[in-house]
Amino acid sequence: MCSYSEDEYLMISGIQHFEFCPRQWALIHIEQQWAENILTVEGNIMHEKAHDRDLTETRGDLIISRGMPVFSKSLGVTGECDVVEFHRDEKGVPLYGREGSYIAVPVEYKKGKPKEGDEDRLQLVCQAMCLEEMLCCTIDYGYLYYGEPKKRTKVIVDDALRSKVKTDIKQMHQYFRRKHTPDVRSSKKCSSCSVKDICMPKRKKYKSVENYIESRLGDIG
Repeated sequence: MCSYSEDEYLMISGIQHFEFCPRQWALIHIEQQWAENILTVEGNIMHEKAHDRDLTETRGDLIISRGMPVFSKSLGVTGECDVVEFHRDEKGVPLYGREGSYIAVPVEYKKGKPKEGDEDRLQLVCQAMCLEEMLCCTIDYGYLYYGEPKKRTKVIVDDALRSKVKTDIKQMHQYFRRKHTPDVRSSKKCSSCSVKDICMPKRKKYKSVENYIESRLGDIG
């Protein structure tokens, strides 16, 4: 099994950016460029609310951990879980300083509505895979909490999503080692992208200055 050193770790949250658009991920995580828009601001507020309490809370047989740091040596990623619920269950694993056994259930908070793509599910599954490695357990499901409907969506941590996480993370490491930013692939998603003014997808469609000038002369003619 491949094992990464800590200085090679990538951010778990990056898989959401990468699945949405590899170029967006590279601009943010390789080139260190970022631009806030209303979507990112609202998302940040929601995450602050999720973390704006004691780090650990106990409710009967339920332990709630907020802002829990996680990592995976095999994937080479690190980050935080918004919330991890530990449900007391005889099929679970022991926790240090706690009686009994518990199963871990990650919960990721998102603004807006559930997305058509897998970007949010992949981020949650990546968190689950980190928890599995750290706790030596198996996680069957987690939840995405969306702000607009204000309810949870259950996500099954299946083989297909696990495989996609591994594939995306591997590609992210390859791009990061090469410091390579992929070319623009314009789509309807560009309009809601937080780095569209940096990426400038419409301008990138011209492969050269010569092509751009020719196209503008054609418009004038």
